Amino acid sequence: MPRAACDGVSRAPDPSSVRFPGPWTHREVWANGISLHVAEAGQGPLVVLLHGFAQCWWVWRDQLTFLADAGYRVVAADLRGYGDSDKPPRGYDAWTLAGDVAGLVRALGGRRAHLVGQGWGGAIAWTAATLHPRVVASVSVFGTCHPLALRSALRRSLVNERQRRATGHVYRFQLPIVAERALLADDAGQVERYLSAWSAPRWRTTPEFAKTAATLRDAVRIPGVAHCSLEYYRWAFRSLFRGDGRRFARAMQPPCPAPVMQVHGAEDGCVLLDTARASAYWAGPGSRFEVLPGVGHYPQLEDPNRTALLLRDWLDAHRTPNTAS
Repeated sequence: MPRAACDGVSRAPDPSSVRFPGPWTHREVWANGISLHVAEAGQGPLVVLLHGFAQCWWVWRDQLTFLADAGYRVVAADLRGYGDSDKPPRGYDAWTLAGDVAGLVRALGGRRAHLVGQGWGGAIAWTAATLHPRVVASVSVFGTCHPLALRSALRRSLVNERQRRATGHVYRFQLPIVAERALLADDAGQVERYLSAWSAPRWRTTPEFAKTAATLRDAVRIPGVAHCSLEYYRWAFRSLFRGDGRRFARAMQPPCPAPVMQVHGAEDGCVLLDTARASAYWAGPGSRFEVLPGVGHYPQLEDPNRTALLLRDWLDAHRTPNTAS
């Protein structure tokens, strides 16, 4: 997506700029009190794809079309505060974000859905499955861990140098205004630097990396996105010291009632492999853990074919009439 310019000054893209054409349908869905933009394709059991930090629905384009061809109704959403979805001033706590997903499933007419998420999207999928189990058939997460495993990792960062380096951005993101400016500086060049730092080396030299970086830099420059994306991290960190965080921890303590497939890149530079493995307690019965060698934080982007096949096989194994749209 080209950057618009006027007299040498880069202009912020319009929210509709993420509505890339393709074999899918764009529309708005009203859920949990806000409008969410989605791209949809296929017919069959409902699968909802949830992106991570500084992204948009587009990062799932390969899996969206592959799973639609495999007999699923696939919906890739822009999360609250991203892309062409609403960007309200509040609602970036885990309770509300999980409610967005549960509301989206219901608004789409599905009784239950398979939730698939990367990074923040994976954490939200896991949370929604625990807090709203009636609408979730299975969970697949990429490059992330259970929310309570992440909370533990943030505490360990005080004594663990590797964990401190991996989660250093969480602390930098707490600074109001300063963090937004840093994220948007140089046409959101920081987004590309995160993509590079958190992915595996072999992907960074590919044309696909350059295309992804340019697309996501523009997506973050949509008015409001930078601030909203950082609010996710601000609630996650500050809740460690507040009553709502303690209530959230209690609510998330039981193992997930839905089966969970964790797919993690062996070279993930953001969520360490040990942190991901620490999620086993909350994975529940019938779950599995897959490690992808030569892959970093973005399995669906770095190895889209392998990711699509893993998803198809997992969904086929958990395909039931209750997930039909």
